Amino acid sequence: MSELIGRTPLLELSVADGSATVLLKMEQFNPTGTAKIRMARSMVDEAEAAGLLAPGGRLVESTSGNTGLGLALIAAERGYKFTAVVDNHSSADKLRGMRAFGAEILNVAGEADGLATAERDTTAERLAAEHGAFWTAQHRNQGNPNGYRALARELHDDLGDGIDYLYGAVGTGGSLCGTGRFLRERIPELKIVGVEPVGSVVFGGEGAPYHQSGTGTPEGSEIGGVVDYALFDRGVKASDSEAFETCRHLARNFGILIGGSAGGVVYKALEQARSAGLGSTIVVLVCDGGDKYLDTVFNDDWMAAHGLFDERVAHRLAAMLR
Repeated sequence: MSELIGRTPLLELSVADGSATVLLKMEQFNPTGTAKIRMARSMVDEAEAAGLLAPGGRLVESTSGNTGLGLALIAAERGYKFTAVVDNHSSADKLRGMRAFGAEILNVAGEADGLATAERDTTAERLAAEHGAFWTAQHRNQGNPNGYRALARELHDDLGDGIDYLYGAVGTGGSLCGTGRFLRERIPELKIVGVEPVGSVVFGGEGAPYHQSGTGTPEGSEIGGVVDYALFDRGVKASDSEAFETCRHLARNFGILIGGSAGGVVYKALEQARSAGLGSTIVVLVCDGGDKYLDTVFNDDWMAAHGLFDERVAHRLAAMLR
């Protein structure tokens, strides 16, 4: 299956005023339905090349789901065991997917809601030491950003130097930094904008709980070495309501089903489109699809229970898209 990674399509959104072009890089068309399969393969490739993985060995990672799905698939292909250390931020579908590939799941959060990133990382590091496993440590593993060179090449092959802005979510920082670093070498004037949830602390500000999964860094957790601040022109924050209302609007009005954190990136890119100038091209990295969020983002009861509906955001989306 890993041979099918890459060459994902670009999809143009219908921006209301038509002044800028907004293109979505639809990474949900990769195996496992996410961009993270790219860096999962890269981290394993580099570990094998460095002699850090023996045949039949074990991989361990702290994950909210998508990286775990990628590592589970690669482990199944190459005959490794894989343990995913998770918390209750992982969607049920992501956990089921990892188990389908034969992964062992260890939930460190018990019944507690929300992120437990620091505990996940500590547990993954301990398990690797105790069992002689390889901890991929995505937040500081350079195989993570290196895995997105091919994505950047795809964008440059399709669009040449005609990319003015690159928008992406920032969790570990791998996808946006890896893609942006390669493109910046070819397009020096490229503007790179990182998007994190309100409540995440990658770009500063006060920490608070948030519901967007697979992105951001909660207060008290390590901001990994993969985040290259020198690459960013700006870092911005998207609220859960902005992210999820965008996902729902795209699904119900355009038949486009994207993941929760991707909704926040699209929302901020649409705001940029209103001031980017005639002829500007904005590329948005859409990490995954919405099929893993049917019980949450696309569930009316869940949205209402968490107070995430926001009519003001819905009205802004209607004005920004035609």
